Amino acid sequence: MYVQVIDDVAARTLVSAGTVEKDLKDIKNTVEGATRLGEILGKRCLDAGVTTVVFDRNGYLYHGLVKAIADGARKAGVKF
Repeated sequence: MYVQVIDDVAARTLVSAGTVEKDLKDIKNTVEGATRLGEILGKRCLDAGVTTVVFDRNGYLYHGLVKAIADGARKAGVKF
């Protein structure tokens, strides 16, 4: 799983998190893992000064892993 926060105007990635990172390889492709990944992304957003985002699910239905990532980021304090 991989998620990123992008500034569409500047066309650059502000924050990202993914299970390909060395310290996140233990995250499984489950709802619990997606929630944890969302929390990590949320903390990174707040550290970078990003408090509000618009969620683009890229055509995926808003349920399961997609919903869990969003819920995790919300739990960390990011507003959608």
